[in-house]
This record gives sequence, C-alpha cells and structure tokens, in this order.
Amino acid sequence: MNQNHEIVVTAIGRTAFDRFGGITKNVPSVQLASCTIAELVNRAGLCPEDVDEVNLGQCILGEAWTQTDVISRQALIRAGLREATISCNIDRACCSSTTALQLSWKNLMMGESQVSIALGVDNMSRTPYYLPPEYRWEGKRLGDMKLVDKLLNLGYEGFGVLAVDAGEVALEYGISREMQDEWAVRSHKLYGEAEAKGYFAEEIFPLQIPQGKNKPPVILDRDQQPRPDTSLESLAKLPTVYGSPTVTAGNAPGINTGAAGLMITTREKAEALGMKPLATIIRVVSTAGQARGIAVAPAVAIKRGLEVTGLTLKDIKLIEINEAFAAMPLVSTKILGENDETKIKQLRDITNVNGGAVAIGHPVGASGLRITMTLINELRRRGGGYGIAAICGGLAQGDAVILKVE
Repeated sequence: MNQNHEIVVTAIGRTAFDRFGGITKNVPSVQLASCTIAELVNRAGLCPEDVDEVNLGQCILGEAWTQTDVISRQALIRAGLREATISCNIDRACCSSTTALQLSWKNLMMGESQVSIALGVDNMSRTPYYLPPEYRWEGKRLGDMKLVDKLLNLGYEGFGVLAVDAGEVALEYGISREMQDEWAVRSHKLYGEAEAKGYFAEEIFPLQIPQGKNKPPVILDRDQQPRPDTSLESLAKLPTVYGSPTVTAGNAPGINTGAAGLMITTREKAEALGMKPLATIIRVVSTAGQARGIAVAPAVAIKRGLEVTGLTLKDIKLIEINEAFAAMPLVSTKILGENDETKIKQLRDITNVNGGAVAIGHPVGASGLRITMTLINELRRRGGGYGIAAICGGLAQGDAVILKVE
C-alpha cells in the first residue's frame, strides 16, 4: 500500500458512559451523537465543511424510532456539518460502531471520501415500551393491552437469551462462574487504577445535561458504572440472571448510555490539513458463526484479522476484547491460546489492561469504538506497536479492528 494512502485516526472522543436511569435518561441518542461529531471536529482542528461523511452504528433501534430514525443524518446537521455530508446508519448489534468504522475505512480506500467520521451511540435508558404490531389489526374491543419491554431477557425471538448462550458456551470451554467473577473483579480494579491516572479523561469530553428552567446543567465527565468496592465475595452472593448457568449482574456490564467516535482520513489528507495521526487502521474485519456462539466470536474475528493482515499473535502488543460478559475475553483468550496455559496467561496479561465493559459499561452501539480508542491511547503510552480490538455482536457476529501506533 502507498504510505500516503494509509488510513489514519486523527481524532478520538467519547462521552462518559452513564448508568441505566442515570442523568442522561432523557437525552436522545441523536443529541449524544451530535455532540460527539462536534467534539471530533474540534479535536481534529478542522472546519465542519472538511468532513465528507458520517457513518453511525446503533443497536437499540426502538430508541432511534422515537426520533424518526436516520440518526446520523439528523446528528451531523445539528453538529453544523454541511447538509451535503453523506451519512449512513448501521445496525450490526454490538458490532455496529466497528462496522461503521469498516465502512469509513473502505470508502477512504476507494476514494469515495477523504475525511470520514465513524461513531456509535445508544441510550438504553430511553428504550421505549411498545405494543406488539398485531394490535394494530387485532385490537381488543374490551380489556387491557400489555406493553412489551424488549430490554427484558435481552435475547432474540426464536433463538436464545444472550446470557444463557454466553454462560453455556463458557462452561463448554471450561470457564467457570468463579473465573468469570474473578475477571469482573479484575476489570473494576484495573479500571480504577487507570482512571486514577487520568487515562480515561483523555477519551472523555464533558457533556452538559440541562436540568430545566433556572437550574444549572449537570456535567457528565466520568463513567458512572464502575463499582470500586467490588469483591469476589460480594459477586459470589449474586444470583445468575435469565436462567444462565454462570452470568450474573456482577460479571456482566450494566445497561448503559454513551457515544464514541473516531475521525479517520488518509495519511496524505491528514498532512494536507495539518492533522497529526494518532494511529493507522490496518484493517477492520467482520465475521459470523453459529448463532449461540457469541462468546467465541471475538476469537474468530481476531483470527480472521491476523489472517488477512499476515500478522501473528506474537506481533500484537495489546488486545481489547469487549466484556459483553466476562465470559467473552476468557473464552476467546483460551481459544487463541490453543489450550496452552502459558500462552493463555500471556494473552490475558495483555488483554483489557485498563479494565473493560464490566466496569465501564456497555452502551451497545458505542462500545466497539470505545475499546478501539482505549487501545490507541494505551499503545501510545507504551511507545507504539500493533493492537487488536475485538467485539462480539448478537447471534455470534464479530468484528476486529487491527491498528498500529508509531
């Protein structure tokens, strides 16, 4: 590849991740996305007219529907970009934001755009209750109608419940409930250490949440989900959820809100616009497998990423695997380590070194780019190198972002 046509990251940023029913519970996702776009433009030192496209990933489409969809289009206009800016909305479950990055990468490689923003967003607190569509045609003449909550059980009709699939597959790979609890404690501990050093403050931009007439806005600038007092003893007391054999509220992330984004362009364009690259995106790959195999999806995506780039695990300095459940990094590192305990330990030692979604939270449409920017920043602190950020998505989809920091 011509070095001038390498695809580079020139700005990163995210909101702090809020907890379910937190201070962002009434903030539409389009507003979160708009603020993120504006922040990326500001951090890159660009003018709004310099941006050619916005690709946005979102998973909770019921919340998007409350805003009449096309969130990316609405958000870019609100952020002050040209109305001629192209946009696309993507739903690939939790892979949505990394797939948005993949589309941006492809468009830049093909010369379809020169400066692209990829982002992801979800406000799970605003997921609406709904009446099943058959009520439109089969409405009852008398009697109550039952509202449905799609956040309950978090599964796919006709398939399974995610927590059940993850727990069962984890046990098949010898990953016990206790091991998942231990990983959860690790996540909170490492996050707390990193946050105390200001690592996550480098990613987060402050978000003003209006509080009504004559009241000052609340500033959201720290992740709200972490539980610093988490212990193995406290987690052991929690019941499993949704019928899962291993997954609990303690070794899984919360139901969260947040937005995250990357601005990317070619190295040549970055130089022309005076932007300093933060990282080079080598490839973004997507995979899919047997529907219940969500816990193995990150490993499958990582293997595919290594295959297409010609890299090996020995070349990789750091790994991020989204903690949709603690089972995901545990199962995936065991697969990648080929059941060799020494290799598995080595992989786990370089995985999620600043904690993960169990501590930070998992606003499903945004997490893929959150782990990507966390990876970029940590590689920069460590002097550069190759890294991989991998995430699973519903019904065993997977994405992996392979990048390099000089």
